Amino acid sequence: MKVTIIYDNTVSNEGLKSDWGFSCLVEAENTPRILFDTGADGAILLSNMEQLGISPSTISEVFISHSHFDHTGGLSAFLGQNNKVRVFVPSSFRGVKNAKEVVTIEDSIELHEGIYSTGELEGIEQSLCVKTEKGIMVIAGCSHPKMENILGAASKFGKVCGIIGGLHGTQPESLKGLDLICATHCTQYKQEMKKLYPSSYIEGGAGRVIEI
Repeated sequence: MKVTIIYDNTVSNEGLKSDWGFSCLVEAENTPRILFDTGADGAILLSNMEQLGISPSTISEVFISHSHFDHTGGLSAFLGQNNKVRVFVPSSFRGVKNAKEVVTIEDSIELHEGIYSTGELEGIEQSLCVKTEKGIMVIAGCSHPKMENILGAASKFGKVCGIIGGLHGTQPESLKGLDLICATHCTQYKQEMKKLYPSSYIEGGAGRVIEI
């Protein structure tokens, strides 16, 4: 499994642009390439994708975590480059236009072998779960639902080994036992997480590549 952060509040690679929002590319063996969220600004999304050598035409699916603009603002621009995609959206999200197919998700579901959605939790957000040799890796947009609910939903698919994405107001103690923590975007307690879990914590930022 490989996750490339495309859009974040900070940058890991020079030449990329930072902005308030989140997007990443999720690649797993024998699975379509999945664009997770689209950041806030389509021009920044596409510019960073170009700098990272990620062509929109190579992406088959888009997974939207929740409806907030900093996660959906780049969707229209992306679809302007490639509208032959399947878009997975939580049931509270409306308004996707021009995509080949829109799949509305309410409850937990297997999207592909080893690829799952937690379903829309607390009426606001879904997370993507990927089965790896080390366990289930969770990709989160903002973690608006309580972390125990996110990890609880993900654990239905196997032992959770890590989380990548925005962790909003997540209390660091709720991440105990995870092998990998990459806190991005809206995370309030990054420094506390880094201090509490020095061997598990990985810095995010646009351009960061995480391979499991």
